[in-house]
Amino acid sequence: MSKMRITEAVKNNKILVSDGAWGTFLHKKGLHAGECPENWCINRPDDVLEIAESYINAGSDMIETNSFGGTAFKLEHYGLADKVSEINKAAASISSRAAGKEKWVIASIGPTGKMLVMGDVTEKELYNNFKDQAIALEEGGADAVCIETMSAIDEAVLAIKAAKENTKLEVISTFTYEKISEGEYRTMMGVSPAEAAKACIEAGADIIGTNCGNGMERMIDIVKELRSVAPDIPILVHANAGLPKIVDGKDVFPDTPEQMASFVPGIIAAGANIIGGCCGTTPEHIRAIKEKIGTL
Repeated sequence: MSKMRITEAVKNNKILVSDGAWGTFLHKKGLHAGECPENWCINRPDDVLEIAESYINAGSDMIETNSFGGTAFKLEHYGLADKVSEINKAAASISSRAAGKEKWVIASIGPTGKMLVMGDVTEKELYNNFKDQAIALEEGGADAVCIETMSAIDEAVLAIKAAKENTKLEVISTFTYEKISEGEYRTMMGVSPAEAAKACIEAGADIIGTNCGNGMERMIDIVKELRSVAPDIPILVHANAGLPKIVDGKDVFPDTPEQMASFVPGIIAAGANIIGGCCGTTPEHIRAIKEKIGTL
């Protein structure tokens, strides 16, 4: 019997736990500046599997994939544009091994780095890049795609449509926001959480949300705005472990697992259904979040 869909689990009033940072882990394992992270799915699959398993063992109900930069537009920087299918299939397959039959794989799809507004790419080119990646991720065993760290509505909408029209995967779409001087939140392209929510739902997203850019505390207001215009759709949050501080020339994320977990009741009250981490979060953070949810 196949596992239920993520949206069905949420409808059953379950608060689900996602995973944490991948880039942080990869660098700890030896990923060098200028090296293609996604190629580790081919060259160092055991290390990638270890990351996925660490989050599942910490209590994650779902696990992402090492495929954030897996479009041809991103892979061409490393001379790997012809490896889109191979790399993304491998990424999904590795996370599927970690997830087993009970957990979900929410395969990561990040921005292409191309902007329609600048005229350096066409809608068809963007769509086809996302289409090729989504198809390969589904073939590798993904249950959903997590179209994440978006800032432009047009790119996110094309990614959502490419996945919905060419696969049977559930589609999650999350944007990254910064707090502006007026106290509101906007992406680098000036998009508000409310605007993003409406556009993504209209495009066919099954789950919306926010990731990166903010710690759990600031995510509360973003989730409130999302929920104000989207009362019924599941909301996912992948928060950083606090706002980064520069220590000895490196970004350090200051929130401890206990500090991050302390905001879980507030983020749930705001309307979040799926909670996990982004930059700086570790299996220990995810374990603390899981334990806090268990006390509510």
